[in-house]
Formats: sequence, structure tokens, C-alpha cells
Amino acid sequence: MTDNVFAKIVAGEIPARKIYENEHVIAIMDLSQVTKGHTLVITKKQVRNIFDYDEELASNVFAAIPKIAKAIKNHNPEVKGLNILMNNEAVASQTVFHSHIHLLPRYGENDGFGLKWEDHSSDYTSEELDDIKANLIKALEGVK
Repeated sequence: MTDNVFAKIVAGEIPARKIYENEHVIAIMDLSQVTKGHTLVITKKQVRNIFDYDEELASNVFAAIPKIAKAIKNHNPEVKGLNILMNNEAVASQTVFHSHIHLLPRYGENDGFGLKWEDHSSDYTSEELDDIKANLIKALEGVK
């Protein structure tokens, strides 16, 4: 089923700047090039996002990431670091609902990409954090 742009790329129905492929993923240059070398690692299996992964798919997909990341860093001596980003659902900025992971090479503080991290630790009491921890542990028991 090829109902989205990434499924069509995987199926070879539309062109892309492919840099890597194995039996589980295809890696392509992102059209937006948020930073130079911005690459997408797309699952060949059509799943919406991380919530649809099982352990085998996760193992197969994430096994390819270091190789592609090292190639991105090694191809350009100006690359100082790399963000690995996966948006899952619209509230988290996912716009194509076919699993994909962004590899964003970083060149310095003003390279066109940034993340905002706020410290909310003072918003929670120790008891509230313990409750969150207990609820997460309980939820993990039901996850396969």
C-alpha cells in the first residue's frame, strides 16, 4: 500500500536522493535540508510511528542508524555533532504518518536548527514524581 510519500519512495514510485538501503530501511536526503546533509531513515515496513514498532522492527531499524550517522559525520569535517529526532503523532510534529527518523548534522549554534529544553523539575513534588514512576512501571508490565 503506497498511500504516503515515503511509501511511494520505498516502492520506487517517486524519485529520492537515496544514500543507503538495506532490507529494513531506506535513507534519503530530506528535501528541506534543515541542515546540510539532513537525512531521513524510513522504514520499509509501513508503520505509522514508534507506537507501532515491535522489538524486531526496532532492532532492525535502529541497527542502521550508527552506520548512516557516521557517514554523515565523516563526509564533512565541518560536522560537529548530530541530532537524531523522531516525531510521533501530530502533537509531536509528525507530518508524514509513515515511520521515519531525522538525522540532522550540526555545524554550530547558528546552523538553522535548534531545540528548546525547559527545566520543569520544580513543577513536581517528590511524591508526584514517585507516582509518575510507579505508573510508568505498571504501564510497562502491559507492553509487549
